[in-house]
Amino acid sequence: MNTTKTLGFSDIFKSSFINKFAAVSGLNMIIALGLAFVLGLFIMTVYKKTFKGVLYSSSFGVALMSLTLITTLIILAVTSNVVLSLGMVGALSIVRFRSAIKEPIGIAFLFWAISGGIVLGAGLIPLAIFGSIFIGIIMVLFVNKKSDETPYIMVVNCEGDKCKQDVLSVAMDK
Repeated sequence: MNTTKTLGFSDIFKSSFINKFAAVSGLNMIIALGLAFVLGLFIMTVYKKTFKGVLYSSSFGVALMSLTLITTLIILAVTSNVVLSLGMVGALSIVRFRSAIKEPIGIAFLFWAISGGIVLGAGLIPLAIFGSIFIGIIMVLFVNKKSDETPYIMVVNCEGDKCKQDVLSVAMDK
């Protein structure tokens, strides 16, 4: 008695494609991507308001918004399929960023955009919203904080101990 079962075309599609298509609902996807867009706009606005560099790059602001959307999309896809998540980790591990970040605060904005997308994609909407509002307030308060100290570097060419002592006495009086 042979109990071999043959798989038909519909069995293959049923087990792989159709089940995965229904894993993420359309409404959840629209809500997550809509909120990611709004969150990305908020991050981009905070970046623009807190920028203190020489030349503002609008493309970096757009990249922050795009990173939030892309990360949300990736997390939505990964949460529905373990095999896809392993493949995505492998594919993303070879990505190498070649552009230099000019200001250290730019890295904080990049991490904020990526983590906001991750949290939204995972469905933790209140955490994403309140966390981003909190981070935005902290960024605005501390990035634009004016410092009373203005460090200067002074170069003095001295010949002899008398000149050196005169410069040191003036520097210590300040």
